[in-house]
Amino acid sequence: MADTRFLLVGLGNPGPAYHLTRHNVGFLFLDHFASVNGWRIDSLKMQGLFGQGRHRSSQLFLVKPQTYMNRSGECVRRFLDYFKVPLANLLVLHDDIDLAAGRIRMVRRGGAGGHNGIRSLIQHLGTQDFARMKIGIGRPVADAAGHAPAVDRFVLARMSEEEQRLLHERAGLVEEAVSLFVEQGIDVCMNRINGR
Repeated sequence: MADTRFLLVGLGNPGPAYHLTRHNVGFLFLDHFASVNGWRIDSLKMQGLFGQGRHRSSQLFLVKPQTYMNRSGECVRRFLDYFKVPLANLLVLHDDIDLAAGRIRMVRRGGAGGHNGIRSLIQHLGTQDFARMKIGIGRPVADAAGHAPAVDRFVLARMSEEEQRLLHERAGLVEEAVSLFVEQGIDVCMNRINGR
């Protein structure tokens, strides 16, 4: 019988100063998924904000690491071990500058692609083999003089109203993707979600 315990992780930085920054879209979408299901992610446990709920016959553990982005793997490793969640049942939601703003792409595995949170997870899990939901935030745009903000400043800057609206419109697709991952696995999820 398949293991029915899942760990859903949203990546971001803790504290109100980072709340609506581009680097925190993993937090935002995990919060949204919890909210529509009537769950709260508000218990501090093992360096993370934690919540849980049931989705059909599965037990879901939801975590927002509070270690800051570049140490996210410490928290995630502890939750995987404590709840004995198999690596195949881990899904990480995170921002991706290589995808256009609002694009959602599910992947089975892969490198860090310059993302410090994913780099920390790979380091602490000892593998690149874990599912991710990449949430596009786009790249910084150059001004008329050809100057673009540095990537680190761009991802830590607050999203514009337009960017927030665009991500709000994608919330339903994120809900569908998480449900598909839990119910049918990453391959079905990739086939149904990518390209939409």
